[in-house]
Amino acid sequence: MSQAPAENLSAAQPARTRRKALSAVAAVVLFGGAAWGAWYALVASHYEHTDNAYVQANVVQITPQVGGTVLSIGADDTDVVKAGQVLVRLDPADADVALDQARAQLAQTVREVRTLYANNASLQAQVALRQADVEKARNEVARAQEDVSRRSPLLASGAVGKEEFQHASAQLVAMRSALTAAESALVAAREQLASNRSLTDGTSVAEHPNVARAAARVREAWLARQRVDLLAPVDGHVAKRSVQVGQRVQAGSPLMALVTLGQPWVDANFKESQLQRVRIGQPATLTADVYGSKVAYHGKVVGLGAGTGAAFALLPAQNATGNWIKIVQRVPVRIELDPREVAAHPLRVGLSMEVELDVSRQDGPVLAVAPRARALTQTDVFNHQASEADALVRRIIDANIGHTTAHAVAAARGA
Repeated sequence: MSQAPAENLSAAQPARTRRKALSAVAAVVLFGGAAWGAWYALVASHYEHTDNAYVQANVVQITPQVGGTVLSIGADDTDVVKAGQVLVRLDPADADVALDQARAQLAQTVREVRTLYANNASLQAQVALRQADVEKARNEVARAQEDVSRRSPLLASGAVGKEEFQHASAQLVAMRSALTAAESALVAAREQLASNRSLTDGTSVAEHPNVARAAARVREAWLARQRVDLLAPVDGHVAKRSVQVGQRVQAGSPLMALVTLGQPWVDANFKESQLQRVRIGQPATLTADVYGSKVAYHGKVVGLGAGTGAAFALLPAQNATGNWIKIVQRVPVRIELDPREVAAHPLRVGLSMEVELDVSRQDGPVLAVAPRARALTQTDVFNHQASEADALVRRIIDANIGHTTAHAVAAARGA
């Protein structure tokens, strides 16, 4: 009788031990699940992650605006250049000849226009002379008419001979013809003056249309001469140099690329299912494979793409087929980086990044709602070229306009 309870007790002991172990495991699992749920609800749900992200930057293609033969190359691949630095120099011989021709044509045009203003005064003097001739002819006609009128009543009485009367009448006819000729000459002189004034009224020598046309050719030739030197429009690093010394290049042909590594950004391609809570202005933490997790970059979302990457692919997918398979699409999200962190740890175009986006803030817009207030990027490297061309035009005009032209123009306008 005493052995049976002892055996029952020994058999029940392992069962209690198993129940305790299972209960402990269950408690650990429940605690772990609760901890994970709390961590997800409080932390993980506020972030979106992707490793489909790459560094991007502005890549400026250096292309000539005029054709020519390459004389020298001022930068090579991997070189850093500053805005305004000469990258490629073309042969300027043709441009120099064209500029000399344009300068000579402008000088000649200024002198020709000066002649127009000088002719105004000459034609005005001709009009005054013709007017005096008309007045003289009218006086002579009046005197001849008086002679005829005085001799006409005396002809019947014989006090005046018939021959004398006929001579006075012939003289009157001649004076009238002379008056008609003088009046015609006056009309012609006035028309010539009006015709010449139509070429000069309302303008000056420097602003005359002919001078402006020739000045435009000088500016065009000047700019073509300046453009034989290809300048770097912005600071950056040279890549993809293909130009060689002695090569004949055409306008628009790519010679090299200039990458602005000082202002990169990251295009993070999130799945469409991750975009529900992505907003502009949300902060992001990024790491680059080239530096590892020890170097962290900080940035913010500045825009979301207007379409998926597949929609803008060179060969977009054709989904209206019988063998269609759904593929999760991705949308690029642009993230702006802190320039100081980029300066401390430079990046290159195309490097892989891992992005952790804090989506807890939901006050930003999903898409941009206002146009950009100022230019995204700009350069003033080429601004001085137009001002130098204008200065050259003014010097040519001043050298050929003459010292008396202004007085001649004022006199012609006053007349």
